Amino acid sequence: MTQLMSLALLLGLLAVAGSAAASRKTDSLDRNQYAWAGAIRWGDFDAALTLIDPAFLAEHPVSDLELARYEQVQITAYRDRGSSVDWKAGVAVREIEIGVVNRHTQAERTVRFREQWRWDEEAKTWWTTGGLPDLWDGQ
Repeated sequence: MTQLMSLALLLGLLAVAGSAAASRKTDSLDRNQYAWAGAIRWGDFDAALTLIDPAFLAEHPVSDLELARYEQVQITAYRDRGSSVDWKAGVAVREIEIGVVNRHTQAERTVRFREQWRWDEEAKTWWTTGGLPDLWDGQ
């Protein structure tokens, strides 16, 4: 009977530990998506760069000219239009709608953007994997 109780206690502790790890992963995703949304919403693209997957940035560095282009716009809205998470695969996707005003022409438009996130087990954090949003959408 003692062995059975010990086994039940061990299984309970493992369940709690697994739940805590999942909670940390969830908290990290929420925290990073909130920081990303805030950085984009307030036009702090330098801060947004810190949340982009370092491997992606190494392959697709952002030039000073590209960053200067972001200074030409004002973000007026940042809306989450839907999201999904595959916890086992360590990937998350959010559909975003961004309101953008050109500072020079005062022309406003809405841009759709898909955020893609991946869990980095080694760093214990989530990275966005697609770079800064294309606020010009081919313009």
